[in-house]
Amino acid sequence: MGMRDAIRTCLGKYATFSGRASRPEYWWFVLFLVLGSISAAMLDGALFGGSVTEIAPGQFEARSEGPIGAIFALGMVLPALAAGWRRMHDTGRSGLYLFYPLIVMTGVTSFIALVSGLDALARGDIGAILAGASGLVVAGGLFVLFISPLIVIWWLTRPSVPGPNRYGPNPHEVTS
Repeated sequence: MGMRDAIRTCLGKYATFSGRASRPEYWWFVLFLVLGSISAAMLDGALFGGSVTEIAPGQFEARSEGPIGAIFALGMVLPALAAGWRRMHDTGRSGLYLFYPLIVMTGVTSFIALVSGLDALARGDIGAILAGASGLVVAGGLFVLFISPLIVIWWLTRPSVPGPNRYGPNPHEVTS
């Protein structure tokens, strides 16, 4: 499957969360999303102006206030989520695994708020948050929070489960 077929398939299944998506279909669509976001940002900058500021020596930040990038991102949220969901199905996992980093982030933040109180969290007093035995739990949670997106990316790169699984037939074995 090429990039054009992947884009056509993923946009054709705009909000389809059932079935399976092959690796090429998903990753070509991700490349389209990255290139589309860059193109939309460049178009925003050209049409609506923008600014480039140096945030550190040799590091620059570009900003644009145009609506094109936001419209593109908003329009692509659902197909990107649906394609990732179907890709997880292709590896034999539930699509809910895409939300694993969000679940970990919510749990770690809730635990920090519970242990240290919202006051230390609002002040940004990391010393108070990491003090005592709760600091070990927070440190472990932050480690899992750092690793969890990498785990999801690793799952998305896994090969298809051969043959049909509970989410449908293997996309490589289905003939059009």
